[in-house]
Amino acid sequence: MNKIIVLDDDPTGCQTVHSCLLATRWDVATLHEALVDAAPLFFVLTNTRAMDAKRAAAVTREVCANLKRALDQCAEAGKPVNPIFVSRSDSTLRGHYPVETDVMAAELGPFDAHFLVPAFFEGGRVTVDGVHYLVTEGRRVPVAETEFARDSVFGYRHDFLPAYVEEKTGGRIRADQVQRFGLAELRSGCLERLLDLTGNVCCVVDAERQDDLDRFAAAVRDATARGKRFLFRSAASLITALAQLPPQPVPAARMAAYVRGGRPGAILVGSHVARTTAQLERLLAEPGLAPIELDVGRLPQARAELVAAICQVAQEAHDQGLTPVIYTSRRELGFASQAERLAFGETVSATLMDIVRGLPAGIGYLISKGGITSNDVLSAGLALKTARVVGQILAGCSVVRCPTDHPRFADLPVVIFPGNVGADDALARVYRRLAGLERAPAA
Repeated sequence: MNKIIVLDDDPTGCQTVHSCLLATRWDVATLHEALVDAAPLFFVLTNTRAMDAKRAAAVTREVCANLKRALDQCAEAGKPVNPIFVSRSDSTLRGHYPVETDVMAAELGPFDAHFLVPAFFEGGRVTVDGVHYLVTEGRRVPVAETEFARDSVFGYRHDFLPAYVEEKTGGRIRADQVQRFGLAELRSGCLERLLDLTGNVCCVVDAERQDDLDRFAAAVRDATARGKRFLFRSAASLITALAQLPPQPVPAARMAAYVRGGRPGAILVGSHVARTTAQLERLLAEPGLAPIELDVGRLPQARAELVAAICQVAQEAHDQGLTPVIYTSRRELGFASQAERLAFGETVSATLMDIVRGLPAGIGYLISKGGITSNDVLSAGLALKTARVVGQILAGCSVVRCPTDHPRFADLPVVIFPGNVGADDALARVYRRLAGLERAPAA
């Protein structure tokens, strides 16, 4: 049995697939449950993008060790699994590379090659001639010229992927050692070259449209069937190609069918990137909302006071038939070090999770804006061991459901909305779709 196993550094890698499990725990029993699930893939939500490199490596190593045990259990039961391993990360090149792929190679290898495939078409990310671009307003902008390259934790100088590899590996892998798979080769066929790869060589893959990755994935499947072992560091679009899923059961425009009792929901906005701020401003112009700001400048000292006050206002809004929009203050704070920034981010997220646990029990849905925020909503705020993706409500925005036996939010649909995805009106569109303010197309 083939199975695509995705270690996801936040929960947004499922944004192009459906009907699969997200595991927020990685004990052997949970991983075994995911391995024997009927879906051809599953995700382990490690949340390592919110951690420093040392902790990210330790978490990745623990997941890999437990995966090996769970895979051995399947083999011993006479149901061996042929795994394809993916380290899913951000399509704007932020994340712990090569830390996570190094650990996976050491624990799960040996591999014949590892591939960087950051294209994510729903988010406007393409790779051409080895250069990774963000498409904005119809124009391709090299990602090194965007705000993402200036990230205080994961910043970088190069968008030519071989140079990016050399930069991030500190010269351990030189740019001239990186093999490139260009568009012409993908479109004419690259199987023979895949079969020749050995020694965990680093490769980067161009992709301009989904068909490019569909062709590449078909060649990968052929190569792995012949015994080749590959590791992938990718965004979501490669996972779409590898999984080959049919259309999702409920179309995006009809996702309101999952809303509990047609009731108002709640919206949580933790991401502070410029795109999220623009989307928040557009959202707050919509009817039926109650804006509630979390002043992060008062943390950690006033945490309990802020949580109590926000939960009370959210309950009052819900009682009036409104949807509370709880968002972190937009100003960027300064920190003396990356460690302090990460630690403060954990404080902000923990505060938001206190608020999630105190949301009105009767909400009809929850929208979570931000990758790290969404991971914590699933694992800590809602305390889910696993959740199943039902599909996308908007390109790049997945919907999962709480289980029927959840003690507070049974069957609650939760939208996982990445921070850097969507046009300025995207968050408002998701709200309107769930609130029944957007007319669904006729059947």
